[in-house]
Amino acid sequence: MGKIILEMKNITKEFPGVKALDNVNLQVEEGEIHALVGENGAGKSTLMNVLSGVYPYGTYSGDIIYNGEVCKFTKIKDSEEKGIVIIHQELALVPLMSIGENMFLGNEKGSKNHVDWNKTYQEADKYLKMVGLTDSSHTLIKDIGTGKQQLVEIAKALAKQARLLILDEPTSSLNEEDSKALLDLMLEFKKQGMTMIIITHKLNEVVYVADKITIIRDGSTVGGMDCKKDVIDEAHIIKGMVGREITDRFPKRHDVTVGDISLEVKDWSVEHPIYAGRKVVDHVNFNVKSGEVVGIYGLMGAGRTELSMSIFGQSYGANIKGKLFIKGREKVLKSPREAINEGLAYVTESRKVNGLILSNSIKINTTLANMKDVSTNNVIDADKEYAAAVEYKEKLRTKTPTVEQNVGNLSGGNMQKVLLAKWMFANPDILILDEPTRGIDVGAKYEIYCIINDLVKEGKSVVMISSELPEVIGMSDRIYVMNEGRFVAEMPSDQATQENIMAAIIQSGKGR
Repeated sequence: MGKIILEMKNITKEFPGVKALDNVNLQVEEGEIHALVGENGAGKSTLMNVLSGVYPYGTYSGDIIYNGEVCKFTKIKDSEEKGIVIIHQELALVPLMSIGENMFLGNEKGSKNHVDWNKTYQEADKYLKMVGLTDSSHTLIKDIGTGKQQLVEIAKALAKQARLLILDEPTSSLNEEDSKALLDLMLEFKKQGMTMIIITHKLNEVVYVADKITIIRDGSTVGGMDCKKDVIDEAHIIKGMVGREITDRFPKRHDVTVGDISLEVKDWSVEHPIYAGRKVVDHVNFNVKSGEVVGIYGLMGAGRTELSMSIFGQSYGANIKGKLFIKGREKVLKSPREAINEGLAYVTESRKVNGLILSNSIKINTTLANMKDVSTNNVIDADKEYAAAVEYKEKLRTKTPTVEQNVGNLSGGNMQKVLLAKWMFANPDILILDEPTRGIDVGAKYEIYCIINDLVKEGKSVVMISSELPEVIGMSDRIYVMNEGRFVAEMPSDQATQENIMAAIIQSGKGR
């Protein structure tokens, strides 16, 4: 057994009405990659927020022992000075500032009254090289992709002389290629002696990089695994996480009748809203029928979100051209409200930014898209609003003591359920789900898959966009493959394999 660099003993953390952590224990050896797994709301991120000082000493009970020293962090700066650096799931970068500025924001190089910009950018370039990023540190954050932004966050952590690096869902916004590159970078850091804790719901990543695994369920430590000694597979981890075996990750659909075409898009083109003439969607044609789940897969930047948002009341893009038909009738939808009125819903990929009002309650968020059904003479009926929120809380099995709770206090999976509830309450005929299971655990994913199956059983149409190939293949009746703004293949689910889909993308790239 190696040196224990971190020990968290009997950590208990309570919020009003909820015990988030209940005597949790964690031991991490120096130089290992330690995976922390559990369902949404299990307490993983809360535990790491305790460790990093986001929740200061005095707001929890228990001990943090780091390098043999009992630590009482009252702010993030305290933990960073010890070499403990956390990279949160939501990237904390300023889009209109350069990479170098972001890397040393709050930790500026120079004197008290003067920033040494030459030193700033020299240091930034040095750490960018360490993570394999070749972009200049003068480049603005908005001009690089999500994968590169994640590398900037890691370079920023290295610049703080990180000895213990905590990565919370580091690949949730990345495609498979970028995810693999990031995991390989972690393995390279391990060779150099760095200690890491990774929180991820992608269990294949746990199997790929982890030396040890700690499982948290309902705020308590329920077990651990040593990947060097034990034979670890995803089914083994899932059973520990959810307390039961999930033999079929994608529930089968039964008694579903596929009907007529409900949504059809013809020759659809969209230009970038800032860069005039740059096409992000290029003459796309597709359709979805009632009772059908149609998947759209593509690598990051393929144009999937841009396509769906432009369809949803032209909420993205410029110079939009093409025809859109709903139930056989051509429609021109110039706003999200017009799209909603025509029975169309768009569940955004960014639930925290565009999907929900985090400072408002579950009750208010649930009814936002269909306030007329909880109003009388344009005045909201509080009893109707409450009853609707409770109905969908129970229907979607959202974990919360009350619908009066602020959405911002929920776990990612429960936030996603509120977002789905919001659009289900609007009673749309066609739902576009953009990354509906991003950043949520396998148990919550299964529940959302069941909700999707229930929707199509009712005769709804579902368009599902996902960066996870197994999910697209496991849930779709038909799949469209998108690359560089175009649809480059269409295939029924029984012909869809990961190899076929990736081959379509690669071949289309060669032909440009």
